Amino acid sequence: MYIREKINEQIKEITAGALNKSLASGAFAIETMPNIFLEIPREKGHGDYSTNIAMQLPKQTRKSPRFIAETLMANMDTAGSYVESVEIAGPGFINFKLKKSWHYAVLEEIAEMKKDYGRSQKNKGKAFNLEFISANPTGPMHMGNARGGAIGDILAAVADWTGYEVTREFYINDAGNQIVKFGDSLDARYRQLFGEDIPFPEDGYQGDDITEHVKNFIAENGDVHRSLESDERKKILIDYALNKNLTQIKSDLAAYGIHYDVWFSEQSLYDSGAIEETIARLKEGGFTYEQDGALWFKSTSFGSEKDDVIIRANGLPTYFMGDIAYHVNKYITRGFDRCINVWGADHHGHVARLKGALTAVGINADEFDVVLMQLVRLIRNGEVTRMSKRKGKAIALTDLIDEVGVDATRFFFNLRSPDSHFDFDLDLAMEQSSDNPVFYVQYAHARICSIIRQMAEELDNTVALDPERLTEKEELNLLEILSLFSDEILMAEDKLDPSRITHYAIDLASAFHSFYNACHVRVEDKSLMKARVALIEATQQVIENALSILGISAPERM
Repeated sequence: MYIREKINEQIKEITAGALNKSLASGAFAIETMPNIFLEIPREKGHGDYSTNIAMQLPKQTRKSPRFIAETLMANMDTAGSYVESVEIAGPGFINFKLKKSWHYAVLEEIAEMKKDYGRSQKNKGKAFNLEFISANPTGPMHMGNARGGAIGDILAAVADWTGYEVTREFYINDAGNQIVKFGDSLDARYRQLFGEDIPFPEDGYQGDDITEHVKNFIAENGDVHRSLESDERKKILIDYALNKNLTQIKSDLAAYGIHYDVWFSEQSLYDSGAIEETIARLKEGGFTYEQDGALWFKSTSFGSEKDDVIIRANGLPTYFMGDIAYHVNKYITRGFDRCINVWGADHHGHVARLKGALTAVGINADEFDVVLMQLVRLIRNGEVTRMSKRKGKAIALTDLIDEVGVDATRFFFNLRSPDSHFDFDLDLAMEQSSDNPVFYVQYAHARICSIIRQMAEELDNTVALDPERLTEKEELNLLEILSLFSDEILMAEDKLDPSRITHYAIDLASAFHSFYNACHVRVEDKSLMKARVALIEATQQVIENALSILGISAPERM
């Protein structure tokens, strides 16, 4: 248990004890015991922790919050705890100020846990599936995939640090209308390259990659497929091009630092009979009906404004039906406890109906969440820019990585919460200055490594480490921020917001730079020097841990 957890428990026990004493004395009476919530005040003047317990009880006690707070404070026993003093603020907030001694436990924790500092076992034994990107395999990766990749991969890392057994998953959309259109486009180019005067499908894929695939196919196979029926040739062309695209997608994502545990084929749902089995589940529950030759799901039974078609009049399942079967596979077939999807904001309307369908088949929809990701604009010289080196409308992921590098790309995409629109400043991402947040954090790490190298021979190993030599406000502030790392990871997992880790890394780097500017590490006092070296070593370790969650390098030299 981390020192913050111990303090949290202590204060809750002190508060609960005071409440019980107040009730026993007859100062007031309540029927239901409230939950005790603590928060860390933004302003130092309000103490280290605060509770609004007195604000929760007036209705039950028929007493004012101020009276309740004063009664509780009078009955508090803080002996043997980290609490130094208690005071009341405003209408009845109870603020706790801590003894300085708690700070020094942080150094011991980091020194002991090292690369595992920040990890918790909160979700141990639970299986977690995070599906993200799931780009259409009919073309190359683009900008939307880039942000979704950074968000999803870091959320998966955060979940792992909270104890989950994590599976990163890519859902391959290799069935449905887009694959039919893909095959039509490939076959049209194939016939055109052999001189046939035929029109290209109006809604076909017109990117250069389609032509390149067909040219490569012909170079490898000649004209042996010209005599085949069109449908048979389309299937061969689709299999060939999809394999090439998936190979390229895997390569692009590996360059981006993303590696999946599962590549799940949508087509496998059809081949395995999972679609039919899921339809049977819905019918058995009475959640379907037939109308106009189609099969409908009663989405309105679960709060949606309209019902949804799951089997078209032509007998083909809709994308929604495939999605229901896919999530049945996740929860029921494979047994995941919790599933998170990272989708574009345009999928907002799909969330409620899918949750309804999961409820209909007996799945706890509270264990399913969707992170809706807003769009990003690329900015250069203060103006929106298009950066693609390829022809077409999409900005390629590989172009962005080539321009600014993997570290900056992943860091910048998580500077804002997923639900926030974001302007990606290309000039800033490449700037080597403190204005560039990723450079700022990495430079803090490299600076610490440099100090430690330079001082390796100056430390006196006969001098015992005395953390209590750290008394300056910058030293204590740095220790406080180090102590928050585990809490930030838990909060990032709970809120599904990986930007909390990015902001934490920036705050920690800022606290280190403030310490470095105010406190010399190389001093004549050997005991103080040893304590300060231990402090920056701890800081170096936690920056490294935070950057590892972000999938970003922690350079030792810059």
